[in-house]
Amino acid sequence: MFARSFANGLCNRLPRETTRTVGLRATGRQDRQASTEVALKKTPLYDFHRAQGGKMVEFAGWSMPVQYKDSHINSHMHTRQHCSIFDVSHMLQTKVYGRDRVKFIESLIVGDIAELKDNQGMLSLFTNSKGGIMDDLIVTKTDGGYLYVVSNAGCADKDSAHIQARLQEFKAAGHDVELEFMEESLIALQGPSMAQVLQKGVGDDLRKLTFMTSVLTPVFGIKGCRVTRCGYTGEDGVEISVPSGDVVSLTEKLLADSEVRLAGLGARDSLRLEAGLCLYGNDIDETTTPVEASLVWTIGKRRRQARDFPGADVIVPQIKAKTQRKRVGLISTGPPVRQHTPILSSDGRVIGEVTSGCPSPCLKQNVAMGYVEAGFSKVGTSIQVEVRKKAVPAVVSKMPFVPTKYYMGQ
Repeated sequence: MFARSFANGLCNRLPRETTRTVGLRATGRQDRQASTEVALKKTPLYDFHRAQGGKMVEFAGWSMPVQYKDSHINSHMHTRQHCSIFDVSHMLQTKVYGRDRVKFIESLIVGDIAELKDNQGMLSLFTNSKGGIMDDLIVTKTDGGYLYVVSNAGCADKDSAHIQARLQEFKAAGHDVELEFMEESLIALQGPSMAQVLQKGVGDDLRKLTFMTSVLTPVFGIKGCRVTRCGYTGEDGVEISVPSGDVVSLTEKLLADSEVRLAGLGARDSLRLEAGLCLYGNDIDETTTPVEASLVWTIGKRRRQARDFPGADVIVPQIKAKTQRKRVGLISTGPPVRQHTPILSSDGRVIGEVTSGCPSPCLKQNVAMGYVEAGFSKVGTSIQVEVRKKAVPAVVSKMPFVPTKYYMGQ
């Protein structure tokens, strides 16, 4: 029963087609509908995914694998117990060069990039003038004279246009900064056995590569790779930026180890939800501020004091004054809780809405996150969720739901 609920929950949330149909005209007969097929973008691993039995779906304009031969649950649990490869080449990778590169990126985001050490990174947020979150991203301050930025595929066009518009303003003001949108592929190796697998292919001692640090190094003989210790599963893991012509070879070399399997979007979604990590477009968007989203920790202390990031005049006062709503974790039993599920008080009043939810393979309970009125945000608060027009008991719970295992050093 749990396996069926889990699979159905994921299938209801993730897209199923590998092409999109636009311009559809209703005529009463399917064979007379006029349609235009819009080809989806493909990562350099697309043919490899198909050859490995990957079930391809549309995601953020890309054709991506949702799963392989393993079930969603098996793939999820393999990542928690061993390690898996995820193709994340659809993500936007950018290099920011120039003397004023830190000042430039800080004009767009809430993080304190100046305080980072060489080859150290952080999660940050693009914000707009109203305090809304335009995207989440990771910025690494490399020792190579540039910043390495990774942002979401679904926001790639919006992010690149936003960055380039700001670039023109910055350069017109006499600042020294340049952008390079990278063509490299990106794969994530995630799970507790990641280090033992990857150590065989790198010369650097991975015990020195702690969470959110990065290094340029050959990987299994492939030059030009950047290995960053981070990920989207809550497990120890890395993301490897690799020349696109070598990504299939690198993936095959990693899969030669029996610890490693391929994993798709289905497992990635349930893993990140167990880890309490936000999905842009579901859990955060331009109508959400960092304070409402419980992401105040991304805002640098110096940046709060200076109020020199977009939307600071909205966001900083919220830190002390609180907000009317807050992102929280939820645990429930019974039918799976899905996006847009109403959240109710004990007396049946609507107090919020679920933004992400699925059955947890690790906990054997339903986990979700969503926004509730601030008065109901305390951990342990008993509430209800409306599933199939019935009120189901739930409780506000601390996130992550499953403890994270980021490597912080020995």
